[in-house]
Amino acid sequence: MGARVTRAFRNFNLDNRAEREISKVKPSAAPMHPTTKTLIQEELNRHPEIEEIVKRKDDKLLTLLKEVYVDSKDPVPHVRVKDVSVPHSTELRLLKGNHFNLMTSQNIPKGKISVVEVLTLLNNHKRFPETWTAEKIAQEYYLDLRDVKSLLTFFIAFDVKIFPANNRKKAISSK
Repeated sequence: MGARVTRAFRNFNLDNRAEREISKVKPSAAPMHPTTKTLIQEELNRHPEIEEIVKRKDDKLLTLLKEVYVDSKDPVPHVRVKDVSVPHSTELRLLKGNHFNLMTSQNIPKGKISVVEVLTLLNNHKRFPETWTAEKIAQEYYLDLRDVKSLLTFFIAFDVKIFPANNRKKAISSK
């Protein structure tokens, strides 16, 4: 609603305001100082050939000017354009596990991992820490060992605990 009101005020009498602005007298050059005017007139009176020299076209300069040819090419700006296609230099890998849904399937470069794979490897490490060590995970998913150790240390997936019905009052105590 507010945009309509401001647009109405902004566009009110637009043609007349534009025409009035265009028809205004354009600003002229600043007037010369009176002493400068008198000095110029004195010089022109003393040397009347100066005015003729200033107004005369010099053929030699005109021919030199005609010989000048300027060919300007702007340098190409260094703008990085994101390429939609996958670059050929990176090695791609398939998703691990049974996550081959074509709608969500994507090419993942080596050294990267998807969210589904993160949750899977965290779950595997939590359930079987002896077999799914940081070294094995790094080798399996083509990741850096330092990154895998940080992931296992600092990334904690949600843990759902279901309390039995008979111990529910003991588990949740009101204060």
